[in-house]
Amino acid sequence: MEIGVPKETKDQEFRVGLSPSSVRVLQEAGHQVWIETQAGAGAGFTDQDYQHSGAKIVATAAEAWNRELVVKVKEPLTSEYPYLQKEQLLFTYLHLAADRPLTECLIDSGVCAIAYETVELPDRRLPLLIPMSIIAGRLSVQFGARFLESQQGGRGVLLGGVPGVRRGKVVILGGGVVGTEAAKIAVGMGAQVEILDINVERLAYLETLFGSRVELLYSNSAQIEAVVPQADLLIGAILVPGRRAPILVPRGLVQQMHPGAVIVDVAVDQGGCIETLTSTSHTNPTYIDEGVVHYGVPNMPGAVPWSSTQALNNSTLPYVLKLANEGIKAVASDLALAKGVNVQNHQLVHSAVREVFPDLSNAKA
Repeated sequence: MEIGVPKETKDQEFRVGLSPSSVRVLQEAGHQVWIETQAGAGAGFTDQDYQHSGAKIVATAAEAWNRELVVKVKEPLTSEYPYLQKEQLLFTYLHLAADRPLTECLIDSGVCAIAYETVELPDRRLPLLIPMSIIAGRLSVQFGARFLESQQGGRGVLLGGVPGVRRGKVVILGGGVVGTEAAKIAVGMGAQVEILDINVERLAYLETLFGSRVELLYSNSAQIEAVVPQADLLIGAILVPGRRAPILVPRGLVQQMHPGAVIVDVAVDQGGCIETLTSTSHTNPTYIDEGVVHYGVPNMPGAVPWSSTQALNNSTLPYVLKLANEGIKAVASDLALAKGVNVQNHQLVHSAVREVFPDLSNAKA
């Protein structure tokens, strides 16, 4: 199969869909890969690295996109919409619940769009979301600590505290992969950490992981109202696969937070769970609303592209190889991949996204 890897166009997105080692695996399996020039440069991979792995380097995005299977990292932006082709396989993160224009474009184009974030194993795990969730969770505290510095607009709190001075307080909404990884870093920095979740079994698991180092609370509106105003760093780590994240923190509650406190909402690519938070970029990552620093970069792992690209490829390559070997038939033979299909044959097919856009559910070109 012909596989195309275009250079990412999202602001400061330096990850790349396939690493040179992944290209070599695909080439050894009899497939040909076209890489847009400099597509991997930001992640530390040169055009020569790809050529040594058997890829062909092309000068334009159009040449990379004009393939049977296109492998990316982030969703197509408006400038890339014209490249979408009928019956083409597109394999990337999509997060359609927060992007109606892209959803409409994918339906109109006739492309088969498979979203990394909705590929789902029988045990409900999301294997292609987990590696980036791990990285985003860890980065959320790293970035949060940075923006708590007064020079960055924060209230000047050191998360780990010092002898005689209280530690910073980190409140994490959601105890899934993102929340767990955020807690690991926050605990390691010496912060006071609270995790809120509605899954009692998950809270029990987290107790085995953290013991008394983290306060574990059942999440409801009253509990959220009690802990959020005291947070120096509030991390949104909510995930409802395929759907928009619910708003857990309304504006009135943000108003009660300390001036200069920081909010990092990892759920921003699914609409966010903080009412006052909107999407930002690596170029302009923060803004202040209600006196609170808001960070809403939807592609956080793009800040560490060397690590992120390899972590992502470790998980995506088996699926890319299956799509390359079997084409669209792979969707029928692999239940996890089938769960990943969001749009096919001019139809919006993923049930969760259909609930977000019911008027598009029967759309046809």
